[in-house]
Amino acid sequence: MEEETGEILSALLRQYYAGRSRLPRQILLPCELDDQVPLTRMLSEQAGRRVELITPQRGAKMDLIKLANQNAVEEVTRATTREERQNKLLETLGKMLGLEQAPRRTESYDISNTGADDMVASMVVFENGRPLKRDYRRFKIKDLTGPDDYASMEQVLKRRFQRYLDGDEKFGTLPDLMLIDGGENHVKIARRVLDDFGLDIPAFGMVKDDKHRTRGLVSAAGGEIMLAMHRGVFTFVTSIQDETHRWANDYRRRMQKSRAYSSTLQSVPGVGPATSRALMAHFKTVSAVKEASEEQLAGAKGVSRAAARAVYAHFHPQPEQPSAET
Repeated sequence: MEEETGEILSALLRQYYAGRSRLPRQILLPCELDDQVPLTRMLSEQAGRRVELITPQRGAKMDLIKLANQNAVEEVTRATTREERQNKLLETLGKMLGLEQAPRRTESYDISNTGADDMVASMVVFENGRPLKRDYRRFKIKDLTGPDDYASMEQVLKRRFQRYLDGDEKFGTLPDLMLIDGGENHVKIARRVLDDFGLDIPAFGMVKDDKHRTRGLVSAAGGEIMLAMHRGVFTFVTSIQDETHRWANDYRRRMQKSRAYSSTLQSVPGVGPATSRALMAHFKTVSAVKEASEEQLAGAKGVSRAAARAVYAHFHPQPEQPSAET
C-alpha cells in the first residue's frame, strides 16, 4: 500500500509480459513510469520489434484507459461486496445467538430413520458461509433396538468428539457453532455431550413450523430465536438445515438399496446374511456379483469356497442334459 502507482505498474508489466514472445505494439498506461525507457527497451528486445509504452492524455486511447480502470474497480467491488455480505451475515447470526465472534465454521447434525435397520446420521460443515463438502461425514447408528432420535444423536456426537480427542484428522477441526436438527431436547443432549468432553461450543436446535419450514433456533434453556426478522440469516440457516437433511436421507436410501441387494443374494441357497454382506462389501453391486467368476467370488473376504460355488451356480445355471433314448 505504500508503493507508488508507477512502481506497482512497472512490477506488473515485468511480471505479466515476462517470457512472452508475442507482445502488443502499444501498451497504454495511466501514468508515466520512472523506468519507462529501460522497460521499453527490454520489451522491444523480447518481442524482436518496437514496443511502445504510451500514456495517453485524450481521445480514444484515453477512453480505453478509463474503461480498464472502470473494469478493475467493478471487479474489486464485486469480490469485496460478496465477501463483505457473507461476513456481515455471519456477524449478524453471531450477535443473534449471543456469540462473542462470528461463527466461521458451523457443523450441523440430523438423524434419519425409517426403522431399526435404517438409522443414520449426517454431519454437514459450512465454512465462512459456504458448504465445505470435503468435511461432510456420515454415521450409521449402532446397537439400538428401535428408532430413538435422542439416543442416536447422543451416540453420534460422542463418536464425533471422541474421534477428535483421539487425534483423527478427519475430525480434527472443532466448530464455532453446532446446529442440531430438532428442538430443545436435542440441544440438551448436545450440551450434555459437550460438557462430558469438556468442550465449550455453542449449540442450538433448528426448529420447524407445522409446514416443515425453518422457524427459528432454540437453546438448551428453551429460548427460541425467531429468524424471520432477518431474511439473510433465515435463508442461510434454512440452507444448512436442508443440506443436512438431504445428506442424511441420501445415506439412508443408499443403505436401503444395499440391503435390498443383499436380500437378493440371501435368496441363494447356502448364502446367509454374513456372506451376503461380505459379497456386497467386496463387489458393491449384485450385477458385479453375477458377472464374477467362482474364483473371484471365493477371493472375497468372508466368502467360503462352498458359498462361492453356490452363488456362481445360482447365477450361471447349467442347461439340462437331454435324457438318453432307449
